[in-house]
Amino acid sequence: MAKPVKIFDTTLRDGTQGEGISLSVEDKMKIARKLDSLGVHYIEGGWPGSNNKDIEFFNRVKELDLKNAKVTAFGSTRRKDTLPENDLNLNRILEVGVPVATIFGKSWDFHVHQAIQTTLEENLAMIYDSVKYLKSKGLEVIYDAEHFFDGYKNNSEYALQTIKKAEEAGADWIVLCDTNGGSLPHEITEIVTVVTQTVSCPVGIHAHNDCELGVANSLAAVMAGATQVQGTINGFGERCGNANLVSIIPNLQLKLNYQCISSEQLASLSTVARYVSEIANMHLPINQAYVGSAAFAHKGGIHVSAILRNSSTYEHIAPELVGNKQRVLVSELAGQSNLVFKAQELGLDFDTNNQQTKQLIEQIKDMEHQGFQFEGADATLELLIRNAYGKIEEAFALESFKIMVVKTANEPVVTEAIVKLRVNGETVYNAAEGNGPVNALDNALRKCLLQYYPALQNVHLSDYKVRVLDEKDTTAAKVRVLIESTDFSNSWSTVGVSDNVIEASWDALIDSIRYALIGKIAIAHSEDLKERVGIVNH
Repeated sequence: MAKPVKIFDTTLRDGTQGEGISLSVEDKMKIARKLDSLGVHYIEGGWPGSNNKDIEFFNRVKELDLKNAKVTAFGSTRRKDTLPENDLNLNRILEVGVPVATIFGKSWDFHVHQAIQTTLEENLAMIYDSVKYLKSKGLEVIYDAEHFFDGYKNNSEYALQTIKKAEEAGADWIVLCDTNGGSLPHEITEIVTVVTQTVSCPVGIHAHNDCELGVANSLAAVMAGATQVQGTINGFGERCGNANLVSIIPNLQLKLNYQCISSEQLASLSTVARYVSEIANMHLPINQAYVGSAAFAHKGGIHVSAILRNSSTYEHIAPELVGNKQRVLVSELAGQSNLVFKAQELGLDFDTNNQQTKQLIEQIKDMEHQGFQFEGADATLELLIRNAYGKIEEAFALESFKIMVVKTANEPVVTEAIVKLRVNGETVYNAAEGNGPVNALDNALRKCLLQYYPALQNVHLSDYKVRVLDEKDTTAAKVRVLIESTDFSNSWSTVGVSDNVIEASWDALIDSIRYALIGKIAIAHSEDLKERVGIVNH
């Protein structure tokens, strides 16, 4: 029987303290829906005592019909020498109408003296009074013991007194925080074991990743008796980030026989991780455990020939369990097995003795010699294979494009692109401005195509990289452009190579659109659209 563990997500509060992350109220609403669909038990929406944006979120989140998650508001214990009923922070939590309050207090005597500058006795009273006040108003109260592990290591007797006070006041949860992220797994195990023998209410863990141990420390705490884990999607958070729930949940569920969410919800993990990353405008690392695009990617020919026989030879779980997929990379290091796998994945009869196949292999080798790199551009590779087997009916064709860049004194640069295409036998002509030539081309291309393929409005570029292939040629050097695109559920990469950066960008850009239109990506929902974009069913 799997042991239950509650998941507490603080992406909308602690996660937003990460450098470069700023979420609007609408962003937070979208993420809250995704977190609820994932099956998390608590969503910490923000700190209503600190800013008006969080107050607006708490007012609006009531519109959502959440099925799984309770929304919780964050705050601190009452101020020193203040009655709880007169404390602005505590009353703001009550005013926003959440069912759960999460408040933090000091566990480390050093912080009591230096940070809030009061006595150890007054700090204990602040904890007790705050928890008692919120409980008297009918709220579930989660008490976050800030800097608990540092406090325990410096003065264990006092650190334990603080959490006993919270329990005495009626706290529903005691959550131990490794706020500075400096603890090691064996320390977490030892201290959590002591705490679970000291208090009778359930215990949780809130770890940070400053030693790259946020996930390991969270797992250690659960194995020592904690039954709630706090963290963020993709490990977003201040400094080095919070413990990454995207790794913690499958580790607990698939490796350690704990029950966090349903297996169906676990299968949406990759989608949720990518969605939150896109909303936060943060690039998801390709090598992120479980959900990264490279998490189940294979490059070496020996590896690929083995996984063709049995995928468990080089994969620790089936990628579908977390909503990811197996990928085979084609590069100069790959053997024929890699191409065989890719063709089988597409439902094609790939005979290595076939002349057509031999020509394709030679074409790929020649393109790699020119500077193409397919291991990071699966979509372009798939288009090559489909083209070789006549499995693509082109949705559009370029007639011409022009780019104009105007710079005048004391004025910003203005870039405009004019694109002329043939679509369904018609000539389509449109112009658009953009932040640079590639963005202008992208905007003009979409203006041409959206009237024929409206589902393209769900597709956008998420990353753009330029690599100079031969630096000695300076500004005349050949370049490789890699473009990553997404529709919020899936992502795909395309490549272009040329001694002209605009041409290389255009080639990668149109491959991105062509790939979206062949039906591999989920934007091609209707049979009508599939027919119009030339999808071949296998």
